[in-house]
Formats: sequence, C-alpha cells, structure tokens
Amino acid sequence: MTSPLGTLASSRIATPIRAAPSLYGYDAGLLLLRLALGLTMAAHGAQKLFGWFGGPGLDGTGQFFTMSGYPAGRTMAVVAGLTETLGGLGLAAGLLTPLAGAAVVGTMINALAVKWGGGFFAPKGVEYELLLTVGAAALTLTGPGRCAIDRFLPALRAARPVHGVVALVLGVVMAAGVLLVRK
Repeated sequence: MTSPLGTLASSRIATPIRAAPSLYGYDAGLLLLRLALGLTMAAHGAQKLFGWFGGPGLDGTGQFFTMSGYPAGRTMAVVAGLTETLGGLGLAAGLLTPLAGAAVVGTMINALAVKWGGGFFAPKGVEYELLLTVGAAALTLTGPGRCAIDRFLPALRAARPVHGVVALVLGVVMAAGVLLVRK
C-alpha cells in the first residue's frame, strides 16, 4: 500500500497502552521527603537555638562555632539555628520551597566544610550531611509537589527549574561567603 505521496505507509502494530505515572505518587513521595528532611533540619535548628532535643543551645553552639574558626561564634550560632529552623519548616510545609531548600543547602555546605576530613561514614564522616544537602538540593530543583503551601502562591504554583537553579546559586554563594570569614 502506498500513501498519496508515493511512500510506503507504516503498518500499525498493536502495542499495549501503559498507564501514565500517578502524579499522586509523585506528590506523596515529595511530601514524605519534605517532611523527613524539613523536620530533621528544624529539630537541629531548635537544638542550636533553644537547647531542645538535647542540644547545646546558643552558648554551646557558639563555642563550637568559635572553635571551628568562625568569628562571632554566638552570632553564627543564631544564623545557623535560624537558617536550619526556618529552612526546615519551609521545606516541611512546602512554603517558599526554592529559598527554604537553598537555605538548608547553604547551611549544610558549611557543615560539610567543618566535618570534612573525617572520611565518608558516620560518626566522623560526612555521609549524613551530604545526604541532607543533596536531598535539599533535589527538593529545590523539583519543587514541593501539589501538597504544599506554594501551590497557593501564583509565582510558585508550578515548579519552574529556573527558580530552583537561581535559589541554589544564591545558597552556594552565601555559603561560600560565610566560609570565607572562617579562619
């Protein structure tokens, strides 16, 4: 059989129709990841700020930052505690997700720099910090899914890769700035 243009018409092969992937599954997975990562980061921030969950509070965290080479250890403890708490809660809620994820990434870059040299595996290694960093970066790039407050914000309703990339660049630049003041 030929087509009107003189080429052979392709035969139609019956192929089974595959079901489209469930967006609900993606949304549930993103929600689960956001909750686990975000609440973990918020709890770490609360340890630094308030001494909750067996944490050292501002004084102990400030001393750690000073020993780690950061100037104004207590101020750095406040910055790290607020960034972890607010970034973590933002991720968990899906609120301003690109900025929340970038905040966590920036904080974790500094945590990686402090722990670097102890190998990969815990307790002295960086596996935990690296996992949190990559998870936050992934959420920053993918967006929070439909089960998020961002869905009600017109500019963030649909995940746009450019928002994630710009936020990650901002987080990395800010982290580099903080690392530059470290002795």
